[in-house]
Amino acid sequence: MIYLLIGFAFLFSLGIAYFQYYFRQKQIRFKVLLFSLKTVAFFLLLLLLINPKIKIKEFINEKPILNLLVDNSSSIKYFKDVGKVKSLLNTLKTNTKLADKFSIKTFQFDETLHNNDSLIFTKNNTNIYKALESVNDINKNKIAPIILLSDGNQTVGSDYEYFSSQQDVYPILIGDTTKYIDLKISLLNANKYSFIENQFPVEVILNYEGKEEVTSQFIIQKQGKVVFRKNVKFSETIKTETIKTNLSSKEEGIKFYSASITPLQQEKNKENNKKVFSVEVINEQSKTLIISSIVHPDLGALKNAIASNKKNSVEIVSIDNYKQNLLDYQLVILYQPNIKFKNVITKVKENAVNYLLISGSATDWSFLNSQNLGYSKNAINQLEDYTSSFNDSYQTFIQNDIGFDNFPPLKDKFGRVSLSKDYQVLFYQNINGVSTNEPLLATFSENNQKVGLLLGENIWKWRAASFLSFNSFSDFDEFIGNLIQYLASTKKRNRLEVNTNSIYRANSNVDITAFYTDKNYKFDARANLEVTLTNEKTNEVKKFPLSLNNSSFKVSIENLDSGNYSYIVNVIGQNISRKGMFRVSEFDIEKQFTNANSNKLSQLASNSNAVLTYPTEVNNLINTLLTKDEYVTIQKQNTREQPLINWKWILFFIIILLSAEWFLRKYIGKI
Repeated sequence: MIYLLIGFAFLFSLGIAYFQYYFRQKQIRFKVLLFSLKTVAFFLLLLLLINPKIKIKEFINEKPILNLLVDNSSSIKYFKDVGKVKSLLNTLKTNTKLADKFSIKTFQFDETLHNNDSLIFTKNNTNIYKALESVNDINKNKIAPIILLSDGNQTVGSDYEYFSSQQDVYPILIGDTTKYIDLKISLLNANKYSFIENQFPVEVILNYEGKEEVTSQFIIQKQGKVVFRKNVKFSETIKTETIKTNLSSKEEGIKFYSASITPLQQEKNKENNKKVFSVEVINEQSKTLIISSIVHPDLGALKNAIASNKKNSVEIVSIDNYKQNLLDYQLVILYQPNIKFKNVITKVKENAVNYLLISGSATDWSFLNSQNLGYSKNAINQLEDYTSSFNDSYQTFIQNDIGFDNFPPLKDKFGRVSLSKDYQVLFYQNINGVSTNEPLLATFSENNQKVGLLLGENIWKWRAASFLSFNSFSDFDEFIGNLIQYLASTKKRNRLEVNTNSIYRANSNVDITAFYTDKNYKFDARANLEVTLTNEKTNEVKKFPLSLNNSSFKVSIENLDSGNYSYIVNVIGQNISRKGMFRVSEFDIEKQFTNANSNKLSQLASNSNAVLTYPTEVNNLINTLLTKDEYVTIQKQNTREQPLINWKWILFFIIILLSAEWFLRKYIGKI
């Protein structure tokens, strides 16, 4: 079609010029020249109006990329290798031969990859695997070898030792590889909660690196007082000691403990000889009863998730064997109720028992609709898959999105849900990718009774999906814990709730999250919140405002000194506040290593047929890069289309042609 238009434009231009210089004027000087000027000018003008797209071929020389990947964690500074790293980096970046052959890019990494070379060596974690993976993703289908400057000590993420890289990886070993004698606490496990006047278990694994026979002492202290002590002995054949003990919990509240092993005189690294932990001593336990009409994997998933928090106890009973007194429990979960639940639901209504109802394929909605529960479902005998749509404006309790929208669908009978109560929705139903206003998980409260509705079975698949995403059940279990904590609470709801950890690692950010509601218990985004921190040792006081963060308030505080802190979160202009305490420990995971990990870096190099390089051998590495045949410049042809109207010179050429025609006609006296 475009070629027909261009042909028509050319014929039309010929016609206009012919009409003017051959048809109307038989005798005229420079007739052929004037005819040509008019034809070309009109044709180019019409061509601009048609505006065809012109294909342009370009040839580009693409150099191979050389990625300089630098470990920016605090372990580099701890081992006093900052100067060495900067010197090596400068040597590589300023080498003119490398610059001629490669396009050099510099990255630094800690937990994640950063596209800059601003090195401060204060980051709290190292994820070499993630950094290598990110650089590989950036350089897909390119020639892009990687030079990794690191001590090889990784603190988080997948093991990089056998990372399969698309690019050649050349590690440069930073740090001392000498093996030093060392005692350290490798692992410490303790319950987060304990009952008052009870005991809680503590398990500790001690490790020894060395050949000599040595003795030391392991102690646990509480507020400077020794509560446990044990002498330990190590040798070339005895490298590990596991210690198990039970400690008493006599006072309610958060209690801090420090565990340490007395360092040996010749130890180089004494930072890994101590750890702190905390236990919250509670005076009561929330009891949950699950009553089910069927056997289902959901029951085990719910029990494990609820029981993961030692503040909660949980029982499961079949409706056929139900004999319990509901008043002995803070929460009852009604799993897929049918007409056999009639007596249970009657007692729930009469005694305003808090409950969570979970429906599914075996739920009798005809029975439930007849019970005047404040909700109903016009269900048909057809099952539907419902994925979730997370509502970040949910205002009843704080819940982070852990990827709920990507979890497998829940299954329930198809039908429209009606609620006559003032309810809040945490998840909306999503059917075949289409979001609806129908609730998947909703909560409401009335007359001191709290109710939750989960309209779908197979919640066990969510727990499994969470484990696949985070390599832990903790995120899902925390979600269930938040839901259970809200529904099971018999206390009057607080308008201000504050969430903190009891212990923060050295140099990590202290995150404080708060949730505030108005008198009607609706989230109040207009409020101004402030936290006051007091260092209990120095009595130094600091104040920080909390910023609005979706449906909560949050502050992230950096660079707090180690020690115990008390805090007060105030709502400015209101007589509402919450108090608490936490500890910033001296534990720095980047300081737990005694030397560089040459073995893993060497294995990483061999995965791509490279070799581990020491700082003194950097010139050999440069020669390898310069002489390797695979690293060559590639010429690529790019074809792109450009509209003709972008060629502005054509317009100027048209003006020149028309001007030449005008002056020529003026010269021969035809104007």
